[in-house]
Amino acid sequence: MKNAIQDSEVLTLTAPTGGVVSGTPVKIGQLIVVPQATVAQTLPFAGVRQGVFSGLAKATGAAWVEGDMLYWNDTNKNFTKTSTGAILCAAAGAAAASGDTTGTVVLLGIIAATT
Repeated sequence: MKNAIQDSEVLTLTAPTGGVVSGTPVKIGQLIVVPQATVAQTLPFAGVRQGVFSGLAKATGAAWVEGDMLYWNDTNKNFTKTSTGAILCAAAGAAAASGDTTGTVVLLGIIAATT
């Protein structure tokens, strides 16, 4: 197809203020992506918008079961089951206890409005 410009699972984006860190989710507009490399601000980076990632930041206080819908809280920089002020973008890929600070996340590659 002559009008396709890049694969949609890994996007080339511009690093925001402060840059990006490999393996640490970042919000770009309404997209939540996981950078493949650490890059300084204003430089291009490859951001994975879809896939399964372990060890991502999790809000404490609520347990996860496989398949729970997850939201990105950009203020706290973690995934949560609480939708208020967060972006629906993922599902739990594995169970996690309420006190856990990291979890397995399935990024769904969807773009959703902040609630």
